Amino acid sequence: MLIELRIRDYAVIEDLSVELGPGLNALTGETGAGKSIIVGALSLLLGERASTDAVRTGAERAVVEAVFDLSARPELHARLEEFGLPAEEDLLILRREVHVEGRNRAWINGSPATAGAVGAFGRALVDLHGQHEHQTLLRPDDQRAILDAFAGSVALGDEVRALHAELAEAKGELGAREARRRELESRADFLRFQLSEIEKAQVSEGEDSAVDAELRKLDHAEELASDAEGVHRLVYSEEGAASERVAEARELLRRLARVDPEMEPFRDEIEEIYHRLTELGRSVGDYAAEVEVDPGRAEELRSRAELLFRLKRKYGPELDDVLETARRFRSEVSELDGAGFELEEIERRVASLAERLAEAAGRLSHERSAAGGRLGEAVQALLPELGMPGARFEVAFETLGEVGPGGGERVQFQASLNPGFAPRPLARIASGGELSRVMLALKSILAQQDRVPTLIFDEIDAGIGGAVATAVARKLAEVAAAHQVFVITHLPQLASRGRVHLRVEKGEVAGVAVTSLVPLEGEERVREIARMLGGDPDSVTSREHAREMLAAG
Repeated sequence: MLIELRIRDYAVIEDLSVELGPGLNALTGETGAGKSIIVGALSLLLGERASTDAVRTGAERAVVEAVFDLSARPELHARLEEFGLPAEEDLLILRREVHVEGRNRAWINGSPATAGAVGAFGRALVDLHGQHEHQTLLRPDDQRAILDAFAGSVALGDEVRALHAELAEAKGELGAREARRRELESRADFLRFQLSEIEKAQVSEGEDSAVDAELRKLDHAEELASDAEGVHRLVYSEEGAASERVAEARELLRRLARVDPEMEPFRDEIEEIYHRLTELGRSVGDYAAEVEVDPGRAEELRSRAELLFRLKRKYGPELDDVLETARRFRSEVSELDGAGFELEEIERRVASLAERLAEAAGRLSHERSAAGGRLGEAVQALLPELGMPGARFEVAFETLGEVGPGGGERVQFQASLNPGFAPRPLARIASGGELSRVMLALKSILAQQDRVPTLIFDEIDAGIGGAVATAVARKLAEVAAAHQVFVITHLPQLASRGRVHLRVEKGEVAGVAVTSLVPLEGEERVREIARMLGGDPDSVTSREHAREMLAAG
C-alpha cells in the first residue's frame, strides 16, 4: 500500500507531501490546479522516462519519493534481498531525482539503484490507469497475467515458465556440448599424438633439475675426485694433517684442564672440533672414492636433458607446465571418449522437458480458453452500467509457432465500444477514460486474485455523469474493499465515496505558480462536494445536498 507521496520542485509543485490510507482515496480540485501533475510525478516511480522539463522553474532538481507498506506483499522482501536492500519494518522507499542539467538518479531504501529497478518495484505495487503509456491493460504480458489470475492458473503459468527456462538451459547445454565435441573431434588425432609424446617420455616432477645436477657432477667427475681427495689428505690422512695437529692440541688442553679447571671449557670445545674434523675427513674421503667417471651415463643424461628441453619449449615453459598440459590433454581425451554418453543423457533430458512443457502448456491453454470466454462475458456484462452500452469485450488467442515462457498462445484483450464494429485491440479503439473503466470492470471481477495493492485511476470519469458516475463510484468502492484505490476526479459521486479526500489548490509565490494539497474533513469536505455538484459551496441547499451524498457514500 502507498503510505506517503512526497514531491518537491516538480512542474508547479514546490513542496508537497500527501499521506494516503487504505480503501478509496479521492483527489479533487479545480481544472488546471495540477491534479494530473501529481500522477505524472508518481509515474517516475513506475519507470517513466525523466525529462528536465519537469524541473520547477528556478530549481536545480525535482524529487519524487514514495513510501510503501509491504505487509501485503511479503514476496517482495526476497526481491529486495537480491538487491541487498532489506526492508525495515515492512517499508519500501522509492526515490527518483531529475536534475535540470540532465543527470538523473534513483534510490531504493536509501541505496543508489537504477531507474529500471525502481520502476520494477513500483509497478509491482501500483497499477496506474489513465494515459495510454501507463496502462497495464495495454501490455500483452499483463493481459495474460490478468487472464491467468481469473482462471486460477497462476501456478500453472509459473510451472510453464520454469519448464521453458529449464528446457532452454538444457538445450543450451546440449548445444555447447555438441560444439565442444566437434571441437575435440576436429583435433582428436593431434591431441592424442601430443599426449602420447608426453606420456612416452615418462616425465616426473622435478626431473629436469635432478638431471642437470647429475650431469653437472659427471662432467666434472675428475675435478671433483681430485679436490675431494686433496681435502681428505689435508684434513685427515696425510702426515701432519689438520686432524693430527688438532689431536696434539687436544692432548695439551687435557693436561692444562687437569691442573686448571678454568681450561675445561676449552678442552671440551677442542674435543668437539677434533671429532667433527675427523668425521669431515672420512666423509670427504668416501665421497672421493665414490665419484665415478662414466661417459656413457653422461651421454644418456645429455640426451634426457635435451628431450626435457624440447618438451618444455613445446608444452612449457616449465616442467610442471608440461605435466599440467598432459593432465589437460588426458582430460580432453577422456571427455571426448565419454561425450557420446553425456550427449545421450542431455538429449533424453531435453526430450523429457519438452514433453513436460508441451503437456503443461496444453493444460494452460485449455484453462485459458475456458476462462477467456467467462472473463469476456463477465466484463461485457459490467460495461453498460459503466457508461458503455452496446460495448463488447472478448479475450482473443493467437497460437504461437512454439511454446514460449508465457505458454503456447498470445493473449489479447479486444473490445468494440460502439455497436456494429468488430472487436479490435484496446490500444486502437479506447480513450484513457474508457480504458480505465474497462480496467475497473476487470478489477472488480478480479478483486481478490489481484496482487497489486494500489490502483490509481486518473481519467476514469471522462465523459460520464449521472447514473453512470454513480455506478462507477459504486464499483470503485467495491474494488477499494480489497485494494487501496486513488482516484483523481471531478465527479462528486466518486469523491464522496473516499475514506480520504484531498484537494489540489493552485496559487502563486513570488509570481510563480505553486500547487499544494489539502486534506479535507468536516465542513471543508462538505464545501468541496458542494462545489463539485455545481452549486454555491456557501449555499445551504448545496451543502445539504453534499452532506446527503457523503452520508450515502
